[in-house]
Amino acid sequence: MDDLAGFLRTRRSRVDPATAGIPTDSRRRVEGLRREEVAHLSGVSVDYYVRLEQGRATQPSEQVLDALARVLGLDETERGHLHRLARQPRRRRAKAPGGRVRPELLRVLDLVPGAPALIMNHRLDVLAGNRLAGLLYGLPVPGLNTARHLFLEEAERGLYADWETCTLDVVGHLRLAAGKYPGDPRLASLVGELAMGSERFRRLWARADVRARTHGRKAYRHPLVGLLELHQENFALPNEPGIELLVLSAAPGSPTEDGLRLLAGLDADSGDARPAENARIHE
Repeated sequence: MDDLAGFLRTRRSRVDPATAGIPTDSRRRVEGLRREEVAHLSGVSVDYYVRLEQGRATQPSEQVLDALARVLGLDETERGHLHRLARQPRRRRAKAPGGRVRPELLRVLDLVPGAPALIMNHRLDVLAGNRLAGLLYGLPVPGLNTARHLFLEEAERGLYADWETCTLDVVGHLRLAAGKYPGDPRLASLVGELAMGSERFRRLWARADVRARTHGRKAYRHPLVGLLELHQENFALPNEPGIELLVLSAAPGSPTEDGLRLLAGLDADSGDARPAENARIHE
């Protein structure tokens, strides 16, 4: 799914030669840096760098990787991804996290009644969610995959107010997950399914961008209560690799806080609630 050679090629093509101190003119036909320019700037031989991009060189040293990261202008997330890709041939492949949610974590979801809260794995499978999360998405959330939902189910229906930004975040996260869990067949299957079903996913995946999800704005256009501008916080769970708790909160006194309260109330009044509390899925 992901490899060091491909990542190096995509990063090289995005470096502006001028920022690296390389003069350019109208005759230059290469997008980004040339291979020999990357080699020279990072202090390695051209032959060795070419073999890295062709997948014929393995186990580059930490010093070489750090030099390449500097020349290619990698941020912290990309730098970590580069090191993981380089270590793959010599390390035991990390086991993909399972899908069982501890009862103690389910109780934590019950303690967040005023905000949508989800427990999600590295593939963006929702393992559990509270009642308000189910109301936000309009369906029971355990078993939902938010990447599939975003690209294949909601691309035209408009639940995600910032759909294009969300697609960048999701593809970047899945690329990062592919580097951490290269032997996960379910992740490979998901990527294949999304690539078959979404032209935008194919284009974004080919860019090989990686993004770490930590926090930020998430906006939804809910069919019952309108625009909900939420703040997402991602909490990595101790001793649960690849699994996170996500909480989508509204600013106090904001229209979104009123919207969430209205959403919960409408559901209670209609008697159509489909609570997700204490729900889980198993693999």
